Amino acid sequence: MTGSADRSGTAGGGDDRPTFLVVSGDREFLLSPGEEKGTDLGVLELPEDAEPGDVIETHLGEPFAVRELRGPDLFDHMERTGAPMMPRDVGLVLGYTGASAGDRVLDAGTGTGVLAAYLGRVGASVTSYETDPAFADVARENMALAGVADRVEVRTGDVTGHLDSLAGEGPFDLLTLDTRDAPAVVARAPSLLAAGGFLAVYTPFVEGTREAALAAREAGLAGVETYETIQRRMDFDERGSRPSTAGVGHTGYLTFARRPATAE
Repeated sequence: MTGSADRSGTAGGGDDRPTFLVVSGDREFLLSPGEEKGTDLGVLELPEDAEPGDVIETHLGEPFAVRELRGPDLFDHMERTGAPMMPRDVGLVLGYTGASAGDRVLDAGTGTGVLAAYLGRVGASVTSYETDPAFADVARENMALAGVADRVEVRTGDVTGHLDSLAGEGPFDLLTLDTRDAPAVVARAPSLLAAGGFLAVYTPFVEGTREAALAAREAGLAGVETYETIQRRMDFDERGSRPSTAGVGHTGYLTFARRPATAE
């Protein structure tokens, strides 16, 4: 995110109005129709009938463009309760599992809710577990901001204590985990996943990654593969072109597996 950003104007607390991003240069603000915001460029008032693509002016005549919130905007503006899953990792989860509209997803380790929001925005129905009640409340607000509160249910609790009942709620098309006790959940994956359903486990440390991969194999899942996620931004200037020396390229590890379509 560049420049100034502000969460003022986020729809929440039962307010189902959409939230838009209003942008002028490097200034970005979140506003819902009918809301007002004081800025250093003047007072912004978003009309009740505002639509993406509109241009509104502050009382000083400074123009702001009205934009629909897209995935990268949500990543920048969601309230964070810790390190969120990076867009590169979300992309790998979507790409390797083929998550799509109509899928049923069981997610554990909601955190900020970036992955859950992306899954909801592609049309999946997500049940997500977060152990910290305060984090869960923030995640629910973020789901409202993302416009997926009707598709993403954030439950407060430890998913490992609900596996028996969840097996009855299933089967799920996708199981996504970002928790320390992921291997214990992976061991139960065959009872949670539909035939052909996918597992995706994010782990920040290689020790947990190995445990998750071994648990997947022991559970009889197929196609177990683990990838380290590394991405380097390129710099281009008059001297030449090379990967940027700024930023961290490594984020973590992703393990994927799939429940066999038939019993083996």
